[in-house]
Amino acid sequence: MSPNPIAETVASLMPKAKAELTELVAFKSVADFEQFPKSESEAAANWVADALRTEGFEDVALLDTPDGTQSVYGCLPGPEGAPTVLLYAHYDVQPPLDEAAWATPPFELTERDGRWYGRGSADCKGGVIMHLLALRALKANGGVPVHVKVIAEGSEEQGTGGLERYAEEHPELLTADTIVIGDAGNFRVGTPTVTSTLRGMTLVRVSVDTLEGNLHSGQFGGAAPDALAALVRVLDSLRAEDGSTTVDGLTGDADWDGLQYEEAAFRKDAKVLDGVELIGGGTVADRIWARPAVTVLGIDCPPVVGATPSVQAGARALISLRVPPGVDAAEATKLLMAHVEAHTPWGARVRTEQIGQGQPFRADTASPAYAAMAEAMGEAYPGEEMQYAGQGGSIPLCNTLASLYPEAEILLIGLSEPEAQIHAVNESVSPQELERLSVAEALFLRKYAAS
Repeated sequence: MSPNPIAETVASLMPKAKAELTELVAFKSVADFEQFPKSESEAAANWVADALRTEGFEDVALLDTPDGTQSVYGCLPGPEGAPTVLLYAHYDVQPPLDEAAWATPPFELTERDGRWYGRGSADCKGGVIMHLLALRALKANGGVPVHVKVIAEGSEEQGTGGLERYAEEHPELLTADTIVIGDAGNFRVGTPTVTSTLRGMTLVRVSVDTLEGNLHSGQFGGAAPDALAALVRVLDSLRAEDGSTTVDGLTGDADWDGLQYEEAAFRKDAKVLDGVELIGGGTVADRIWARPAVTVLGIDCPPVVGATPSVQAGARALISLRVPPGVDAAEATKLLMAHVEAHTPWGARVRTEQIGQGQPFRADTASPAYAAMAEAMGEAYPGEEMQYAGQGGSIPLCNTLASLYPEAEILLIGLSEPEAQIHAVNESVSPQELERLSVAEALFLRKYAAS
């Protein structure tokens, strides 16, 4: 990184950033209060609020959102007449999954092989720290040249829509000229990237029942309808022979015309086992950024250990459907539910329940904010040009903000590059990426103010 005052300041602040991220990662802030205590999320929210107050933010508040979680808000006034920029991140995290599979404890930030490991280190507690670093660098080098609002969400990973509903009820709160969503990521380490599209998503719980109770498989098996087998048939109907998603009525042949993702690189990033084929058709970018994708997230059925010779009376599954830009998530939900009901065999009783939903998003990249970000990333990553990529994940708030503030420019950056392994075991963040993106954000705010 070429020396400049902003870069030098951020570099000097990295030890503090690591200490703060260590504190923030230690909170088990999973917004599923059946699995983790609500007090852990509340403690993380208070940590963020205290950090904003320390940086001179005004009107810092813990917003009680309709889904029972808290989002943290604060405002840092800038020069008179300056534009307003909203900085977003979320402090809630995914569950750690199998803690025994982690090389180090998931809620203890641990440095290993040049990366910092811990749940939320990249997604998205690291994003909170990125925003703080950028603002501190500006304050140390002439001041923050824009009005800044920060919102740190408390339930993004659950898709329960708390902040979206709160924003709709209080539209004046998050109004801004430009919004920087710090919850995306570079295409890979060292490649500065803005995310120009997001797939939306819907979560549907499917319950299948066939009997009043389990039956002995030797006495009744072969004629008694097995609910688990019926559910397996339903789930199998959601994929074609090549693994492509097939939901009746849902189109799945769109193409991606931006940055391409080489298949060999994808196999390496996804850690696909030797000899195992990728699924779907078209380019990798088509499949992960421009087309729908169904995933079975979980199945309620007897575990292998301790299983009895029984015909199952009931079974459940949680299905995720990623929805590409141009498709309405609510309509996709209806199609998915109708498909499940139509493909349930043997007259089994089936119930579908929507658990969460988020609309897809497409940014306007021909805007002054994107020009300023391109310049900023070029300086923060010498010799590299800013790239545009899609993201298969969903950030439901983006469409809510785009609807509430249609004139606002929305940019998506962040720390979730492939090596970060977000949502998986051994999630990590590259401290070099944290440093460079913090520099880029600070330079962006300065260049945007001058545009």
